Amino acid sequence: MTQKPGRAADSGPPHADGSPDAAGSHEGRTRSGRSRSGGARPTRPRVGRSGWTAFVVLTAPTLIGLGVFKYVAIGWSFLLSLSDARGTIALGSWVGLENYRTLLADEAFRGSLIQILVFTAFIVPVTFAASLGLALLVHRVRRGRALLRTTFLIPAAVSYVAASLLWKMSLFNGLPAGIANTIGGWFGAEPVAWLQSTSPPLYWVVLVTLRLWLQVGFYMVLFLAGLQAIPREVNEAAALDGATGLRLLTRITLPMLRNTSVAVLMLLFIAAFQAFDEFYNLFSIGLSGAGTAPVQTPLVHLYNTAMGSQNYGLGSAGAFLLTAVIVGVTLVQGRFTGFGRSGE
Repeated sequence: MTQKPGRAADSGPPHADGSPDAAGSHEGRTRSGRSRSGGARPTRPRVGRSGWTAFVVLTAPTLIGLGVFKYVAIGWSFLLSLSDARGTIALGSWVGLENYRTLLADEAFRGSLIQILVFTAFIVPVTFAASLGLALLVHRVRRGRALLRTTFLIPAAVSYVAASLLWKMSLFNGLPAGIANTIGGWFGAEPVAWLQSTSPPLYWVVLVTLRLWLQVGFYMVLFLAGLQAIPREVNEAAALDGATGLRLLTRITLPMLRNTSVAVLMLLFIAAFQAFDEFYNLFSIGLSGAGTAPVQTPLVHLYNTAMGSQNYGLGSAGAFLLTAVIVGVTLVQGRFTGFGRSGE
């Protein structure tokens, strides 16, 4: 039989059993990129020296900055909490856990913990309810939803310092020409010194309204994302079964928002315990800080201890104590709410 031209070049010299040469078969598979059975042969991309060089050049500044200004700083702060660092951040005079015992025996620090617990117990459910309610209202809007969402989200981009100064110097400045007193005057109310009034403690109105204005829009967007993830067929089926209004909210919407609600609660708890900017700037009286403020959070107290009294060891110990409190509260909340468990 006459052999077709080019056949031998493709298959190579035959073996004794008539099969093509193994080397030629391997070369054919390499050129085609497929195995003899027809499936694609998995290939692993090779990173050359230039690729690794680019990776190192691009990530080295971030890794160095993160290591020096975060992890090294955390480690150095922990060592400071174990030393008597007064007026210096140098290590040397080790006192062990004395700073922690001193701080726990300090009535001012324990009082700040009680105050932040009261503040958290109030601001967390109020912010949660306001954010959820606003998200439900915006979600029902058919036209202009994007505009409303952006409008409510804008305050979340405002600096806490700038918002605190706006509340302090314009809205609740205590003057008859202040915005809050002007509005109150329309209804016959007398001017009120909002930040200086301790009986009743009207400064809480300033603190609560400021934090609500700053945070409600952000958590509203999180709830909106959760609402939009609920399949429309579920709501339609519930409506056919007669579930409308409050029944639809409690039987369908809230259970479907469980994961979002747990995440929002956890973020609210952490943010409440880390409150600093508004408390410090609203009651700040210059370089002396907020030493005479009617209410102090733990971070404000620790800031005055470290920066005012120059006791960096005691301030560092307080930072780690507060971190332990936040971690403990977060773990307890996650235990009760089942955070991280897969929904059935």
